[in-house]
Amino acid sequence: MKILTVCGTGLGTSFMVEMNIIQILQELGVEGVEVAHSDLSSATPGDADVFFLAKDIADGGSHLGEVVILENIIDMDELGEKVKSMLQEKGYL
Repeated sequence: MKILTVCGTGLGTSFMVEMNIIQILQELGVEGVEVAHSDLSSATPGDADVFFLAKDIADGGSHLGEVVILENIIDMDELGEKVKSMLQEKGYL
């Protein structure tokens, strides 16, 4: 499975969320999940199975497919819960 974190420019925010998701996956002991980051204008539906976006760009990413919207990109509790929920739905937990 592949997760793509997306932000407006594909630099700071998406990279930070990518690193945080990798940390959460390691803490949960989940393997077989690839995580990358991108800017919104370059992201396409085939780039990943699940896309994580901040709420401020969520409308622009609605075409991507399965999107997880983050209310607060620096809230590790929110990110952890949303990652866990998604992993449970996909059968990784």
